[in-house]
Amino acid sequence: MNRIELGNINLRSWQKKDIKSLARNANNKKIWDNLRDEFPYPYTEMAAKQWIAIANEDNPLTNFAIEYKGNAVGGVGIILKSDVFRKNAEIGYWLGEKYWNKGFATKAVNAMVEYSFQNFNIVRIFANVFETNVASIRVLEKCKFKKEAILEKAVIKNNKVQNCYIYSILKEDLL
Repeated sequence: MNRIELGNINLRSWQKKDIKSLARNANNKKIWDNLRDEFPYPYTEMAAKQWIAIANEDNPLTNFAIEYKGNAVGGVGIILKSDVFRKNAEIGYWLGEKYWNKGFATKAVNAMVEYSFQNFNIVRIFANVFETNVASIRVLEKCKFKKEAILEKAVIKNNKVQNCYIYSILKEDLL
């Protein structure tokens, strides 16, 4: 099992024992409102089983559970890009509402950035953030991501067209 210890939280591989806590923490419209529609809502135990079945396929891992007191309370991962974008990875993350405003997301993103630059042949990590997701913007800025672009009226969520911000960090920024 891959594990990154971060003090009060850890990043680790997803496990079958996480099904209930994953479904419980992810089944929240406030979380879904800030993620792509492919993230299920309602988030059922069946969705959790399906996610856990695929989350550990990559070696090295690209997806981790955020663990607090032995329970999976969120997730963080990257999507490695291909072709002319092959030196890039897109980061994504979410956290159960009960665990917001505790610094967990900032710790998880910082650790995922460091892990990704160490384990993959990439030079840039980026995130797409809905303009309404102020908390996620704060997390990225705390993690030294820079706002790179505003894609005007680029996303639709809950039948509302909104801007998408692109934040990025370069490997050289961490040296």
